[in-house]
Amino acid sequence: MVRISVLNDCLNAIVNAERRGKRQVLVRPSSKVVIKFLSVMQKHGYVGEIDIVDDHRSGKLIIQLNGRINKCGVISPRFNVKLDKIESWVRSLLPSRQFGFLVFTTSAGIMDHEEARRKRTGGKILGYFY
Repeated sequence: MVRISVLNDCLNAIVNAERRGKRQVLVRPSSKVVIKFLSVMQKHGYVGEIDIVDDHRSGKLIIQLNGRINKCGVISPRFNVKLDKIESWVRSLLPSRQFGFLVFTTSAGIMDHEEARRKRTGGKILGYFY
């Protein structure tokens, strides 16, 4: 079977483990985009510690779960989003304006939609979590 999106596989594994009530999940393969996406989730307290296991291949991640994730997913294709269109994406993807985050890849790095708004930059949308 062919892997289409490493990020999508990772987020699906996290959501499935979270729904089963697991405390940690092993994800492979890993990539720089996956690690940055998870670090944004960790910064907002949605996942715990992230251990990177270097197996001299594609790498593995062990992610500690804390039960806060309801849903997370990937937006494919990675649409271009201008600064003034971020709010319409927030309205269409998140259940409420009070919680949840969209993740963008910008020229200033991978960040959530609030940080992108503060830095006044648009970019390509990677995914969401809440």
